[in-house]
Amino acid sequence: MKTKILKTSLAICLILSSSFLMAQDNEVSTVFGNNNYQNGGYGGITVSYSQIANKDAILVGAQGAWILNHGIGIGLAGFGFANELDYNMQNDTRYVLSGGYGGLLIEPIILPKFPVHIAFPIVIGVGGIAYTDTEKWLYETSENWYVDDADAFVVIEPGMEIEMNLVSFMRLSLGVKYRYTSNVRLDNFDSQKYEFETDLLHGFTYGISLKFGKF
Repeated sequence: MKTKILKTSLAICLILSSSFLMAQDNEVSTVFGNNNYQNGGYGGITVSYSQIANKDAILVGAQGAWILNHGIGIGLAGFGFANELDYNMQNDTRYVLSGGYGGLLIEPIILPKFPVHIAFPIVIGVGGIAYTDTEKWLYETSENWYVDDADAFVVIEPGMEIEMNLVSFMRLSLGVKYRYTSNVRLDNFDSQKYEFETDLLHGFTYGISLKFGKF
């Protein structure tokens, strides 16, 4: 009788242990709890700093992806940027580069079940850039924008992010990326003492992202 009870108890313990291990294998650990989604998806927003044409620029973007087995995200991403090249105080004219790019997002995620882990996103797509100047005439309160030249380009932007699983539906990411584009051609105008280089969009981007969804 005791032997049967012992065997039954051992069998129950083994079953419970196996179930626990299987559950743990499917769980993603977070700072404030766990989740056990097998597949999921997310949407997120990003604010980044970069240099374009050797001038400070701010980028704002959004992205969304479907996550397969916690380990890889496939989706879309897009970013807009602007910077001020120069400002002429005499006629209150600003010279600005602005534009955006976006396309396919592929995001391998390393050790996604740990609260802090690494991701390697890459964006492959197209974009456009415009060289504009603004003028504000006497007694006017708003600026008038003029597009002096524009061009399109192909972009590839690989990166690395350190991600933190805050809660089951939210991640915080800090990342660095390198933006590589096809050559951009913008004419040099008499009103602006700046020589544009064909690779003026190449450079590092440093950003912070918030992602919301099922990871």
